[in-house]
Amino acid sequence: MNEKPPQPVARLTMVTLGVSNMRASIAFYEALGFARKFKATGELVAFFETGGAAIGLFPWDELAHDVTLPGQPRPRAFRGMTLAWNCRTPEEVDVVLDFAISKGASLLKPAQTTDYGGYSGYFADPDNHPWEVVVAPGIEVGEDRRVHLPD
Repeated sequence: MNEKPPQPVARLTMVTLGVSNMRASIAFYEALGFARKFKATGELVAFFETGGAAIGLFPWDELAHDVTLPGQPRPRAFRGMTLAWNCRTPEEVDVVLDFAISKGASLLKPAQTTDYGGYSGYFADPDNHPWEVVVAPGIEVGEDRRVHLPD
């Protein structure tokens, strides 16, 4: 019998960010409220629970424009991806942006109404990895603080 192995189930399990200063980056992500786990790794590698993950796809040039970074030539500072912190209300977006800035993030783009009916702004972590803080129509953030996408 030549049974085919089951097809793998697609899933995103971890996003790994390159950082220039482990100690400073660990402190930054802890200050944002992410729970560090598997601390036995010391400063060689650090792992944080995020409460679940989802993937968003967006064309490079459009995303670079939205973040307010140039799309061409493709600079080392922008790599064609962002991280996102989805919120339930525009007021929460403002609170999260202010909170991140108070913990050492830099503001890339103040929050504003988007052309798709949402509300969004961007901050950068100490290594300039861009984070979008957003309320997006049709994407629900549940009581569990996890993103729930429509079918």
